[in-house]
Amino acid sequence: MSGQAMDRAAAERFVAAWCANWCRVDIDAVVAHFADDAQMRSPLALTLTGSPTVTGAEAIRAYWRKAYGHIESADLKILSWSWDEAIARLTVWWQLGDTRASEFMDFDDAGRVVRSEAFYGK
Repeated sequence: MSGQAMDRAAAERFVAAWCANWCRVDIDAVVAHFADDAQMRSPLALTLTGSPTVTGAEAIRAYWRKAYGHIESADLKILSWSWDEAIARLTVWWQLGDTRASEFMDFDDAGRVVRSEAFYGK
């Protein structure tokens, strides 16, 4: 996905790839969509790292390996998604087991995630 500016069609392809990558728990493939200096914010990050924000693609990779590296596959389901062209923001609503979440991702001009934040519920 990187190397091109995001638009609605690219966002739709991104959502499909992102979901497939998480279903395989292919953390390297997920992180490949992130800019080197990206920031990711999550309540789970606070629990595992002591900070709600993880900065940098390598730190995000390490965090996700710690959080999900023991899982071989996941039945992640996309409930819906939305693309905001004006601010280059993708919001994805997904479910994994009984956990429901929304996650937004902001993209740079090269189509890489520069900021994301996840919100979890039941």
